[in-house]
Amino acid sequence: MRRTFISFLFIFLAGILFGQEKLNLDMINKIKKEGMDNSKVMDIAFYLTDVSGPRLTSSPGFMAAANWAKNKLTEWGLTNAQLDPWGEFGKSWRQERCYVAMTSPYYQPLIAIPRAWTSGTPGKKELKGDIVLIKAQDTTQLLQYAGKLKDKIVMTWSATQLKPSFEPDGNRYADTTLDKMAKAEPRQPGAGGAGGRRNNQFQGDSAQRAAFANRFAVQRKMTDFFLKEKPALVLTMNATGSDGTVFVSSGGSYTKDAAEAPASVVLSSDDYLRLQRLIEAGIKVELEADVKTKFFSDDLKGYNVIAEIPGTDPVLKDEIVMLGGHLDSWHASTGATDNAAGCSVMLEAVRILKAIGVKPRRTIRIALWSGEEEGLFGSRNYVKNHVADTADGKWVFKDQPKISAYFNLDNGTGKVRGVYLQGNETVRPIFEKWLEPFNDMGAKTLTINNTGGTDHLSFDRVGVPGFQFIQDAIEYDTRTHHSNMDSYDHLVPDDLKQAAVIVASFVYNTAMRDEKLPRKELAPPARGNQRGF
Repeated sequence: MRRTFISFLFIFLAGILFGQEKLNLDMINKIKKEGMDNSKVMDIAFYLTDVSGPRLTSSPGFMAAANWAKNKLTEWGLTNAQLDPWGEFGKSWRQERCYVAMTSPYYQPLIAIPRAWTSGTPGKKELKGDIVLIKAQDTTQLLQYAGKLKDKIVMTWSATQLKPSFEPDGNRYADTTLDKMAKAEPRQPGAGGAGGRRNNQFQGDSAQRAAFANRFAVQRKMTDFFLKEKPALVLTMNATGSDGTVFVSSGGSYTKDAAEAPASVVLSSDDYLRLQRLIEAGIKVELEADVKTKFFSDDLKGYNVIAEIPGTDPVLKDEIVMLGGHLDSWHASTGATDNAAGCSVMLEAVRILKAIGVKPRRTIRIALWSGEEEGLFGSRNYVKNHVADTADGKWVFKDQPKISAYFNLDNGTGKVRGVYLQGNETVRPIFEKWLEPFNDMGAKTLTINNTGGTDHLSFDRVGVPGFQFIQDAIEYDTRTHHSNMDSYDHLVPDDLKQAAVIVASFVYNTAMRDEKLPRKELAPPARGNQRGF
């Protein structure tokens, strides 16, 4: 689709206005050399993943990673490194043991992972028994099982059929796709759709959306039903998993007064469907299981990791450039691509800047968020506490006028290919100039499209220029996102090095330019519950 004349005129005028954007190529080359020849990004990733373990919000693994990052930032020479409490989160949780096996008609260990914030199996001994297969496509059919499930092992019937995949797990953006993104037209407010990978599950026609909503409603009713019926163990599956990959998130509530959900595990789709076929064929199936989990309620607060490189310009030092990613993860593995990768890149970016002796005009502030997976809680509440809030339907600004930009990374291990402009056309000529030194590294695409589902939105919604970098997907959507495969070995070192030097360069350029980055017009504050606003 051709751009309208107005769009061309706007870009032409913006190009004149920002065409003289300064670029310190000597400093950019120093950033490149430090980041490519002396990279520590994989060392950082090792400590955040293999050493710290799963990082469910406020869990022991998360706190271990957060304290390691805080101490490392201090060691590198950043100031004010701290664990910043953002408000009450609730109970933390971790899995302690998980063993599930079929013992009849023959013995077979099963791939199983507990769902977060669910209990363990009752008693000190292994749970043993046969399986109740529930066939209920709506809440009315579910009622026939009322009063029959206490202390039972249960599973619900699935229509899923596994099919071989003829597509590779890992992919990079094709040039044609990047070109299409670059040529995207600005969307009108309320037009829907964002163009980022995080929104793909909400695309499709109205029938698909209605079907998704119905399945979600039935799942919620099923969860409430099990909470009341108190089975000993609930077996579940995720229809998108295959080849031993298990996608798993939550099965219970983290709020401080919530009742503990019964033990619930996600099985690999192969194992789950095998059990279902045997039961439907009238063959007696027996399991044994020993699932142990632990809730923690001593400290109900959530924490972000914050640290700074102080600004040096007498006029600009109180202004701020922010960068960050979410440190929390789900628990099936060690959260390598989601999002130790992004945090490792952001930590490496500030390490690079300190290592080459950058004296930024503006203060550079790094933030590693918690609670992203549960609803962007860490960044939203940071913004509420420190950046901007609403009162009586009006904006109340705190640090908002002083923050030039927030840069985020949270789409896996892939190299940076450019930036989502988040509807802010005025920054296009600036970012074009900033990307020029990295065109030969594959980073040159700017798209007016928005992308959703992560922490830059917390800043964007209050008028701070917030940006997410475009990244190659690699295996993010097919294999690692929220799965038991999200481990250190699925990281791509060269891609993370490339991302770190680009992020460091963008942060440096933002900190050194004479003016803050141009902003979009700020919309009136939304009313009602905005998860922290």
